[in-house]
Amino acid sequence: MTIPQDPHLCIDLHCHSTASDGALSPAALVERASGRGVTHLSLTDHDTIAGLAEAQTAAQVQGIELIPGVELSCLWKSRTIHIVGLDFDPAAEGFRQALELQNENRWARARMIAERLGKLGIDDLLARASEAAGGDVPGRPHFAQVLTEAGVVNNTGQAFKRYLGAGKPGDVKAFWPELSEVVRWITEAGGVAVLAHPRKYQLTATKLRELTSDFRRAGGQAIEVSTSGQSSGDLGFLAELCRKEKLLASQGSDFHFPGAPWCELGRIMKMPDGLEPVWHSFRQPISRSETG
Repeated sequence: MTIPQDPHLCIDLHCHSTASDGALSPAALVERASGRGVTHLSLTDHDTIAGLAEAQTAAQVQGIELIPGVELSCLWKSRTIHIVGLDFDPAAEGFRQALELQNENRWARARMIAERLGKLGIDDLLARASEAAGGDVPGRPHFAQVLTEAGVVNNTGQAFKRYLGAGKPGDVKAFWPELSEVVRWITEAGGVAVLAHPRKYQLTATKLRELTSDFRRAGGQAIEVSTSGQSSGDLGFLAELCRKEKLLASQGSDFHFPGAPWCELGRIMKMPDGLEPVWHSFRQPISRSETG
């Protein structure tokens, strides 16, 4: 079921492809989005824009408007936080250099994960995890896949519970830049910095208010008010937080793979009234007249 912001628009500003940890290629992702009524899509792979060119070609075929996007990892008070960048200039030289730095950070993290899991005795663990990632930088889900295939654990859930989850040997967070630096990268490239899925960090209400306030002071412009897997209570809380901090409101499914109906492209709860949508502030603002 698609729940558009108004009858003419279905806007999904957070999803992932095989360029990071998604299951579908950028082209297949765009095709699936089109089939579910999405009119405006942002591909926000983790710390890379490698899938944007393929997605743009597919979007032209499917008649979808593609907004440049990325999801960047950073640190806030030693916690890993994700910031979505929207509507930036993908060709901005400083931004491309920042993404190269993030790629180096991801490889450093992957090498440390492999080193910490070395006692498990899996030959070529890093290479196998990279192969599972399509030859790119492996993340924890790819290491979990290798641990499962090697028979160390019965499934990926067990891999996280024993080796890769919070506080376990493979939980490595130390390589990300600070939140303020990542926000600066996005804004200097002409984009909008969005605090991604605020309720997924397991923060208390007080801590989340503190994070949102620090994010705004760093130059952040929007927060994801409506995203997958949240309750109506979460929606109301984030809407109020958005109003209090005078931030723009964003939305996105955070789609990674088919078969999860609670996390499907375009399946987004309607945002509460009285919020200013982030897409009204894009370089080419999205309005009803575009599709209506």
